[in-house]
Amino acid sequence: MHLAAHFPGVNNTTVWADPRSRSQIDFSSFEQLARTAERGKFDFFFLAEGLRLREHNGRIHDLDVVGRPESLTVLNALAAVTERLGLAATVNATFNEPYELARRIASLDHLSGGRAAWNVVTSSDAFTGENFRRGGYLDRVDRYTRAAEFVATARELWDSWTPDGVSRPFAHEGPQFTVSGEFTVPRSPQGHPVVIQAGDSSEGREFAASAADIIFTRHGTLEAGRDFYADVKGRLAAYGREADSLKIMPGVTVVVGDNDAEAQEKAAEIRRQQVSPQNAILAAEQIWGTDLSAYDPDGPLPDIDPVPDSEITQGRVRHGDPFAVVARWRALAEAKGLSLRGTVIETTTRQSFIGSPGTVAAELTAFVDQRAADGFILVPHLTPGGLDDVVDRVVPLLQERGVFRSEYTGSTLRSHLGLPEPVWKG
Repeated sequence: MHLAAHFPGVNNTTVWADPRSRSQIDFSSFEQLARTAERGKFDFFFLAEGLRLREHNGRIHDLDVVGRPESLTVLNALAAVTERLGLAATVNATFNEPYELARRIASLDHLSGGRAAWNVVTSSDAFTGENFRRGGYLDRVDRYTRAAEFVATARELWDSWTPDGVSRPFAHEGPQFTVSGEFTVPRSPQGHPVVIQAGDSSEGREFAASAADIIFTRHGTLEAGRDFYADVKGRLAAYGREADSLKIMPGVTVVVGDNDAEAQEKAAEIRRQQVSPQNAILAAEQIWGTDLSAYDPDGPLPDIDPVPDSEITQGRVRHGDPFAVVARWRALAEAKGLSLRGTVIETTTRQSFIGSPGTVAAELTAFVDQRAADGFILVPHLTPGGLDDVVDRVVPLLQERGVFRSEYTGSTLRSHLGLPEPVWKG
């Protein structure tokens, strides 16, 4: 089993009002969570990234992962206070360029002794594009085309140095990029930094199958996880890849109690804190695409149709057909007798493992044994101490079961993940 720690943003998945919560700006917060992950022998520490503050009805909606220091800068600092933990940065392939980004990620790999990873994300919205010189954006159908060539170009740059330390000129000419010269950073300690792809769409799955070492996903049930796992692993053969060459790691939450009942009570309280009455209305407005402030969050769902192509929310992708989402919400609310707020709580819960340490350890193991995941990226609701219970109470049971390492056996992130060093293609 592979485990990673995610440092969350200021949004409706975290509980920043909790007195135990600390700054997402101070380096001490990042350091504490990273040290906890390394104490637990986790594979890597993961930072998401955003490029523009989200707006809702023309006002800043949440800081999320934008309102904090840039990811690679933080991870370079963490390289100095950790020894084995992998360091994964999310960096956008739409609003960066291959030479500069390949250089920054290779630099992190050298400074950390081979522990760097790049989570490749894309953007298709003009709202984010306004923050950049070209002021534009890519159509949704083009974003993965650019990303695929971006990753391939970065790998060409990393391979322009031979394994024995000789630099060779490179030249790339393609539809997206034309670059040539000599790369300034010698070959990475792990050959190439690890590449992660975050996405559940069909195009995202195909991109991961062709180019990624890890896919960061989300699915809500064991059955859904098994379907996703089979689909993505089944795409690898077309690219000449083995099943173990791509690790599937969903983002999940874990709530631990002394017993299952206590854990369920804790989880319910966390969800009530995450989805306040105000947050419930805001979440519904993102689906309906219109002002719902006149509705009671503890009352029934709005009785109006959603507004297609609404721009009430900027900087957040609307997933799926709003009419279909509203239909699902109404069916769920009717079946379970849920209020608007209750429906939001029910529908926005990330895949969670809730229970005693033994229950959580057994359920995590079952997901891996039944091929619903190769491991998990743990997303705490509290920063920076939200993973203490997992590391102190669940990880020892996983180690006793023999499904998780007791000690690191290698020094690079590739060694943690069981991934071979890429064959040099100079």
